Amino acid sequence: MRQTENRIKAIDPTSPLLGRAKIGESLVSINGNRIVDVLDYKFFAYDRSLSVVLRRADGTEHSVHVRKAEGGDLGLEFESYLMDRARSCANNCVFCFIDQLPAGMRPTMYFKDDDARLSFLLGNYITLTNLSQREIRRIIDLHISPINVSVHTTDPELRCRMLRNPRAGESIEVMRRFAQSGIVMNCQIVCCPGLNDGEALDRTMRELEEMYPGVHSVSIVPVGLTKYREGLYPLTPFTREHAAETIAQVTAFGDRCLEKHGTRIFFCGDEMYLKAGVELPEDEFYEEHTQLENGVGMIRLLETEFRSALRLSDGVDGAPFSIACGTSVAPFFEKLIAAAKERYPALCGRVYAIENDFFGRSINVSGLVTGGDLIAQLKGRELGERLLISQNMLRREEMDFLDDVKLSEASAALGVPIYPVEQDGFALFDAMAGELPAIRAPRESVDAGEFYQYNQNG
Repeated sequence: MRQTENRIKAIDPTSPLLGRAKIGESLVSINGNRIVDVLDYKFFAYDRSLSVVLRRADGTEHSVHVRKAEGGDLGLEFESYLMDRARSCANNCVFCFIDQLPAGMRPTMYFKDDDARLSFLLGNYITLTNLSQREIRRIIDLHISPINVSVHTTDPELRCRMLRNPRAGESIEVMRRFAQSGIVMNCQIVCCPGLNDGEALDRTMRELEEMYPGVHSVSIVPVGLTKYREGLYPLTPFTREHAAETIAQVTAFGDRCLEKHGTRIFFCGDEMYLKAGVELPEDEFYEEHTQLENGVGMIRLLETEFRSALRLSDGVDGAPFSIACGTSVAPFFEKLIAAAKERYPALCGRVYAIENDFFGRSINVSGLVTGGDLIAQLKGRELGERLLISQNMLRREEMDFLDDVKLSEASAALGVPIYPVEQDGFALFDAMAGELPAIRAPRESVDAGEFYQYNQNG
């Protein structure tokens, strides 16, 4: 174990180890279990009574016995977020979004993580291709669950071709082992026309259904293609017709699963519906909203929450405002403003659809709108007294856009306060009505886990 990566850098004031462990010491074991990384730490620190072995800077060790609430945190912060190096991706996927980034972005944007620990801790999706037998066994033995898996296809040969990894097909058997051991998996399929759609998608859905209830939910999302694809695998975007066909295919399969298992299991992402021009299902269709982070049911839930907030509201401030968003959801926000105006005619808001010139105009989601595009397209426009944007456009702690433009810089350039709004219908209505969210001060740097989360959600 590398001492620098499990070395204590801070101790919480409520920690049972306060005054008994020292900053600079390294965590060796808990109750006789060697601590390799953060998963070991969190799992073995769960019990009420703990025997903790610490290593001093001079190499000597000492034991500390503590009692705490079951499941309570030991309150240690380490030099490394994972207490280990992050596991990078062993694949070269034909659809990888990071390969489609332009040059000159900050280095962390180009790091491809594929680390099971980040799946458990932060919800990142992983391919399972770089798990060792020890790590597979640990997940099963410790019953660490749920885990988010990027599947794409269950055809071993096709998976090897799509991930461009000769061992990629082996991961499907790992998934079957997990399912048999009661490990819950939420899965993702990035659907690429001509590769893993049609009959290949039917096979994938059948074989994932066979792993139910181990496979709890599956999202099918359309491949995203930027303008930076020179020299990359030739992929084609979804057409309106093909997106509609895929929705019909997945919905029909989900109907059968609902009848058989009481759950649909399979859901298309909102972007697939937007590409197809097909009305989104009602909120109840999405059951537990397990795949919200993958953009499944997000728009419908936002609308449901917004309308609830509108019913419960007692007025708006009437100050003019604007909303900036990706082109795909602009009509949706216009619909919400129209609904609010029916109740409050004094409400004065407009929507600006931002074309994505940074990545290419085929990229139309709000989360990938950059500060530069925002400034270029809104400069000199009538924005009212405040501009509302999705919090997903920003790194949460640094408060900057994907192109490193800071929120404060964009606000100064446009001459209007910009308020990032959480993906929540109540928060959106409050911001439109004049009850504005606090704008947090940016932090200069974040730890590793926050970088990985940002890269994953893009």
